[in-house]
Amino acid sequence: MGKVTGFLEIDRQVGKYQPASDRIRHFREFTIPMSDQEVQKQAARCMDCGIPYCHGPTGCPVHNQIPDWNDLVYNNNWEEAIRNLHSTNNFPEFTGRVCPAPCEEACTLNLEDAPVAIKTVEQAIADKAYELGFIRPQPATVHTGKKVAIIGSGPAGMAAAQQLGRAGHEVHLYERESKPGGLLRYGIPDFKMEKNFIDRRVEQMKGEGVTFHCGVNVGVDVKIEQLLADHDAVLYCGGSETPREAGIPGVDLAGVHDAMPYLVQQNRRVGRENIDSAGWSADPILAGGKHIVVVGGGDTASDCVGTAFRQGAVKVTQLDIRPQPPEKEDKLAVWPFWATKMRTSSSQAEGAVREFQVATLEFIGEDGVLTGVKCCEVDERREPIAGTEFVIRADLAFIAIGFRGPFTDSVLKELDGKLTLNTDRRGSTNVVADDKDYKTSVDKLWTAGDVRRGQSLVVWAIREGRQAARAIDETLMGSTVLPR
Repeated sequence: MGKVTGFLEIDRQVGKYQPASDRIRHFREFTIPMSDQEVQKQAARCMDCGIPYCHGPTGCPVHNQIPDWNDLVYNNNWEEAIRNLHSTNNFPEFTGRVCPAPCEEACTLNLEDAPVAIKTVEQAIADKAYELGFIRPQPATVHTGKKVAIIGSGPAGMAAAQQLGRAGHEVHLYERESKPGGLLRYGIPDFKMEKNFIDRRVEQMKGEGVTFHCGVNVGVDVKIEQLLADHDAVLYCGGSETPREAGIPGVDLAGVHDAMPYLVQQNRRVGRENIDSAGWSADPILAGGKHIVVVGGGDTASDCVGTAFRQGAVKVTQLDIRPQPPEKEDKLAVWPFWATKMRTSSSQAEGAVREFQVATLEFIGEDGVLTGVKCCEVDERREPIAGTEFVIRADLAFIAIGFRGPFTDSVLKELDGKLTLNTDRRGSTNVVADDKDYKTSVDKLWTAGDVRRGQSLVVWAIREGRQAARAIDETLMGSTVLPR
């Protein structure tokens, strides 16, 4: 619980950012790390709140034991802190950087708008553990003789691979792209998480016996039927990558793109890779000197905003069909759940113009090339309000309104008619499996992550990967010591 009176004596502090004028000049992380002493002071604020909602179902999907490791950090026991954190979360350096921190929303001190800086402490524990050499390969001492193939090396696939490798199974991880990480590497910009953190985990996992097969598109380069024949279990963690269709006239104009090809391209540039990528456009998309419009109000849209500024965009406008939320939520009505309130990402704070309660009516252009985006205001039912139409100049427009399921040209195509799928009311298609055994309708095939639950957070993917690993281990061995 940290210091008994810490929350009364110490103000909330988190890492400061480089000024926007400086950070838009590069693609590196820009948070200025806090000293160990400052982190320990923030950990000391964790109070004896009786029921720690932060690590319950309303706070942390992987059930991080937040009060425990806050206390360990406060008492300068970094080694035990990372051991405790790793007991629930394989990759705290990922979640400490890119998780939106529902744990802080659920913190009791958030009732006073001053939650414990949980995310900051989590990242600090992981970074300190690397610095002190506490994170090393943990190879299995006994091997089971069982072989498991995992399709997709995003956070779900990587978490499952590490758990199963440590349980003594022979694990083969297949990745369509040229390097492991999935959308952690190719979707999330480096200014939010640099990719050396993924590389370090990959090296650790190799030391634990996990074999990586990159540049292999399962269902195309190798048949999933072959994987099922050659392995005792196969886990499908293909993610949710098919963009949701916008249905906006003019979407075929040159200059209108889905968000993900744009982000993948830039991540490959930063990683010194060829921008040509499996499943995505190979035509260069660059925002330098241009007016940009981003359609959508979520994290992917925000990532497009930050990337465009770093490429030298003249102006970036972000369109959100939702009404502008209130600056402050009604705590007694929503706490400890995630609140709808005005939030400004670091990318939006770099100078984006944000338009709320606005619908995108049409992409307009000349000679097949985008010149503007026609919009209008909408009412509370998201219906257009007559007479409110206006046009925003645009040389590039990015559509970032979410994803509706995995790519259908590989695994799903090969297993067409055999794999049970579910289509929700928004048209998203997910592979059917419950969150207890993660078993699909195909024998020896399990699934986890966004391909099962739909697009979600990195922390949810890690949880599902860990739980699916436990289910597979229990099926193969009759019992398991892997945690849920």
